[in-house]
Amino acid sequence: MAVEVKIPEVGESIVEVQIGQWLKAKGDEVRKDEPLAVIESEKANFDLPAPEGGKLSRILCQAGQTVKVGATIAQIEPGGESGPAEPASAQPAEPPGAEATPRAEPELKAKASPAPSRPERASTRTKESPPDKLKPELREELSPSEERPSEAPTTQPEPPSAPAGQRRPLPENRPPLAAKGAPSKAEATPLAAPGREEEVVPMSMLRRTVARRLVEAQQTMAMLTTFNEVDMGAVQTLRQQRQQAFQQRYGIKLGLMSFFVKASIAALKELPQLNAEVRGDDIIYRNYFDIGVAIATPQGLVVPVLPNAERLSFAEVEKAIADFARRAKERQLKPEELKGGTFTITNGGVFGSLLSTPLINPPQSGILGLHAIADRPVAREGSVVIRPMMYVALTYDHRIVDGREAVLFLCRIKEVIEDPARMLIEA
Repeated sequence: MAVEVKIPEVGESIVEVQIGQWLKAKGDEVRKDEPLAVIESEKANFDLPAPEGGKLSRILCQAGQTVKVGATIAQIEPGGESGPAEPASAQPAEPPGAEATPRAEPELKAKASPAPSRPERASTRTKESPPDKLKPELREELSPSEERPSEAPTTQPEPPSAPAGQRRPLPENRPPLAAKGAPSKAEATPLAAPGREEEVVPMSMLRRTVARRLVEAQQTMAMLTTFNEVDMGAVQTLRQQRQQAFQQRYGIKLGLMSFFVKASIAALKELPQLNAEVRGDDIIYRNYFDIGVAIATPQGLVVPVLPNAERLSFAEVEKAIADFARRAKERQLKPEELKGGTFTITNGGVFGSLLSTPLINPPQSGILGLHAIADRPVAREGSVVIRPMMYVALTYDHRIVDGREAVLFLCRIKEVIEDPARMLIEA
């Protein structure tokens, strides 16, 4: 008996998903828990595993189709046994309602094809009979060029009659009939010049969700961005001194993100407006710190969350972020890992960004943007020296965060990063 492959529950608020790509074709042998397809949801992409080993006998939904959670999209014959053989002329599975138009078109064309056995008579009929007196189905299929007498079809030998139940083939040299509603040859859109082709690619559910939320943020928030610069020399020196011992003990490199997570928590404790959200006419303040970390993937941007980040050590933060990055690329993030978040950190510096204005992830009230570290001349104690500097940007919701709090937040980040010992004694 065939085993049904169904869309599993992927989150309490997600009711439908999109099939991004089939990793297996019909007839392929599959093992239990082997990925069959890439499923796209509004929060993340994930692989759909095979519930049983065997042969993929049927694919009921094609790539790009949106389906409900719990819907059956394929069938597997256990033990490698194939399902019932299908006729050779069977078409691939298509979304419901997608078969009607393309399959009905050949029937309509065959029905509208005039018998060319007596071309002179057919030509006379075209001249004498106005288009509004022709049969409706024939008039709909005739293009403007076929209705003009000057372009009447030339004499053709009558094709042999087809056996009963089969359509009679059209003459080989007969021009194709225009589809209903299609423009004439004179009205047809010219082909694009070489090098100016266009490709239409539907948005994935993840990309549509990102686009919707970014537009929502701009329409519902009073966003403003303030900037500062941070001397990264102390952090770089500390990483060089402790990197080997840290990696030997914890099995992970000491990166930059853990420093900024800790510095952000220190600043959020002093300025709780940036850890709050607007809910109707109320402001919700939180005494916990769930820090979201933006991660770029080939499918789009995802923001997994470090819950209770204030309780995590440097090593635990680095391990969690590295795990998020790995599983995001492998489409293994869980929907619950993308929920919530009270504040977000995004690092465009890994791609070379020198300065940017990040957009808030609703309903949060702030986001910290990190950028590339570059050697720049700065004044130190009356002298000009070259220091590794980073611009930092804070975008905040001006409805509940004033400019004073935003500036003080970045100043606190600057103090902690330029003197990392403050993190140990919380000073």
